[in-house]
Amino acid sequence: MALDRRAIVIAVLLGAFAVLPLAAELLDQTWYIGQFRKILIFAIAAVSLDLILGYGGMVCFGQAAFFGIGAYVVAILSWHAQRNIPVFGLFPGTKAIWITWPLAMLVAGSTAALIGLFSLRTAGIHFIMITLAFAQMIYFFFVSLRAYGGEDGLRFRSETTVFGLVDTRDEVGFYYVVYAILCLVLFLSWRLVRSRFGMVILGVRENERRMRALGFATFPYKLAAFTIAGAVSGLAGALFAVEESFISPAVMHWTRSGDLIVMVVLGGMGTLFGPVAGATLFLLMEKFIPDFTEHWKLIFGPAIVLIVLFAKHGLIGWAAPKGTQREGH
Repeated sequence: MALDRRAIVIAVLLGAFAVLPLAAELLDQTWYIGQFRKILIFAIAAVSLDLILGYGGMVCFGQAAFFGIGAYVVAILSWHAQRNIPVFGLFPGTKAIWITWPLAMLVAGSTAALIGLFSLRTAGIHFIMITLAFAQMIYFFFVSLRAYGGEDGLRFRSETTVFGLVDTRDEVGFYYVVYAILCLVLFLSWRLVRSRFGMVILGVRENERRMRALGFATFPYKLAAFTIAGAVSGLAGALFAVEESFISPAVMHWTRSGDLIVMVVLGGMGTLFGPVAGATLFLLMEKFIPDFTEHWKLIFGPAIVLIVLFAKHGLIGWAAPKGTQREGH
């Protein structure tokens, strides 16, 4: 019964996202489309973090760095295409999403794999601090890239089409592209956590020493999960770059990684769909509370604390009892 209730909540929220652009146009409030498109993008990044935080128990403070790397790949290639300047004097720039989006995932995933080779040999506070250190190194690296705006960021024209079908300047069309990608990420993640690979990751979270005693080489599993999470976060960053037509190092600061962790915890760790609900509530509060008071953080902070205290398994926990809130179980 609990799983049925949870399925209903998920179906209702996904259905609400699906009809939102139509409702916004009917009510002549089309600015909501852009706001919720941004929510969907950050929901993808939050789901990627949940794969390693909720299922693997890896508290990563570098997820925003992979998000930013994906965004910069799209921004730099688009900027070069706009000016007909070869990248590094060798490769032509491009706005073709069948090149830029996969490349964003590849570069972000490869960076995650490299960082994971070092950080995943540690655990607990040491892992947190190492991922934070790497993330800040990446942040300051992009701050130093004066050719691409440095700390001021890079503005570019991102207009392109998705496989020749949807123009990214089309508010509704691009919304549904992002929505479809979120649904695909949720489905593939759901299949992943229910596979043998997912069971091993869950076992590592519960007791890594026992998993090693059972004969599992846990490090490759953790590294693979970390790499996948980095690649998916890079895809979210690529979508964000197209959405904004502007990117700056601020998007990969460690505080944005903290925001992603709050989204996951708020929605429910280890639930996959919980981070979608968490990202929705977090970003809506961040958007609308400042409209009522300039001291909005005095309301925003305690509100999040109260939600976490009284919904101990996150927002999705309201629809599932304690024993069933993790979808990997």
